[in-house]
Amino acid sequence: MSTKGEMFAGLTVAMITPFKNGEVDYDALRKIVDWHVAEGTDCLAPCGTTGESPTLNHDEHEKIVATVCECARGRIKVMAGTGSNSTREAIRLTKSAKKAGANGALMVGPYYNKPTQDGYFKHFAAVAEAVDLPIVLYNIPGRTGSNILPETIANLAKLPTIVAVKEATGSMDQASAIAALCDITLLSGDDSLTLPLMSIGGRGVVSVVGNVVPRDMKALVAAWDAGKRDEAIRLHYKLFALCRDMLGITTNPIPVKTTLRMLGRDTGELRLPLCTMDASQEAKLAQTLKAYGLM
Repeated sequence: MSTKGEMFAGLTVAMITPFKNGEVDYDALRKIVDWHVAEGTDCLAPCGTTGESPTLNHDEHEKIVATVCECARGRIKVMAGTGSNSTREAIRLTKSAKKAGANGALMVGPYYNKPTQDGYFKHFAAVAEAVDLPIVLYNIPGRTGSNILPETIANLAKLPTIVAVKEATGSMDQASAIAALCDITLLSGDDSLTLPLMSIGGRGVVSVVGNVVPRDMKALVAAWDAGKRDEAIRLHYKLFALCRDMLGITTNPIPVKTTLRMLGRDTGELRLPLCTMDASQEAKLAQTLKAYGLM
């Protein structure tokens, strides 16, 4: 089994960005970090999709990462979201994350401009050359518009600082092809596929539902690692409906922010173009939370 990227095995939580009256709530952000330390989360990923990074300006993005790193230092790892569809911007954000003390960078494939496979390779290679920081590739074609193919990921894995991939294609065939081609660490990018991915060699998850129940998601990963197959399967089915609703009722992070508001842990405030879910969606989510025992 590969040890490349092993530092990011386990549970990484794709953090929400708390807003209050339209601005980033940095006090709430620090409290979120403290809460995850207490819950036993392994790593935090600020400024990803779940953190509404497309609506953050550069100053906010860099300050959020710096705040999380400062609060986390020595207590919990940080995998800072530094992806962009501009290679220059990705280099800038990654340099800033390294300076802030991040343990690694989570880099989504360039979105909207749909690079060729050679363009993908050159983009990530340029960042890897410019900044000496472990990089976790993030492949989510449903958001970016195109797929980073397994062969491209295998070529990128030859670079020493590209250590893991957050696999969010939803395809076990793609994940299997990556695992067969190279020694990069596979992390699930879909909560509900964490157990299936671990069964083919995955080492953990970058989780949305971990914003709500990190202990349960970490327990699933730990159970599989410990060879407790039945316990891992039990936790998979316990978590399944909640995982489905976090990503399935409507666009992430609307459901998770709504959940945290319902549980009294966040304002639930979103930035346009994201907006609140409708009453029927909220009722469905409340039903799932009650069935889980959270409400």
